[in-house]
Amino acid sequence: MAENRASAYREGVPCWVDAQLPDVEAGKRFYGELFGWSFETEAEDGTSYGGPVLARLEGAPVASLSAKTDGRLPTVWTVYFSAPDLAALAGRIQAGGGRLLGEPRTVGPYGTAVLAADPEHAVFGLWQAGRHPGFGRRHEPGTFGWAQLYARDTEAANTFYGGLFHEALFGPDARPDFGRSAVTDVFPPPMPPHFLVHFRVADTGAALDAVTRLGGRVQVPPFTASYGTVTVVADNQGASFALLQR
Repeated sequence: MAENRASAYREGVPCWVDAQLPDVEAGKRFYGELFGWSFETEAEDGTSYGGPVLARLEGAPVASLSAKTDGRLPTVWTVYFSAPDLAALAGRIQAGGGRLLGEPRTVGPYGTAVLAADPEHAVFGLWQAGRHPGFGRRHEPGTFGWAQLYARDTEAANTFYGGLFHEALFGPDARPDFGRSAVTDVFPPPMPPHFLVHFRVADTGAALDAVTRLGGRVQVPPFTASYGTVTVVADNQGASFALLQR
């Protein structure tokens, strides 16, 4: 069922994901076949999305693919948290020991985005919605299902994000889809702290077959987490993400 998009995402709720890729056309072929996404570069009124290619599932917006502007930048999926008051939230990030990575960027009439890093340098995004609130569908096959932070110091991460996104994580009606765990729970010790975007799938085996057939690879075989069965994979350009079956 499609989400109610109007004011669906209060502060601190993951509301969007974007992939930075060397070859967007290759990304469209990979994710289009893997998740059944279609793609467009402008809205029905002819307004451009300002660079990113919008991915839709059954007509609803679910993600975007962007071309890397610098080959030295990582090929990654980034999760964006809803920031109705971006300036205030940015101030709390800095007060908590994090930092902004550049100036906020206005994306036409759709909203304003900025990247940030937490005290351990894990990168995430903030999105202040304009015309584009965020996901039109989530928590179903082919859409965003979870964001997991892999940290060196999980207690410090809980303190930082618990203060930053308290209502979204711990409020009386909170339904978090953002967790924290130690890097070494899943990855080798040299792996730096990072966010891992999870997409829901109906059948992990079939999804893994599709990933490998399309030129991707398995990075971490299926394992059981508190929120479902997870497999970490990389696409055909090296961007890591997870498949989640619940």
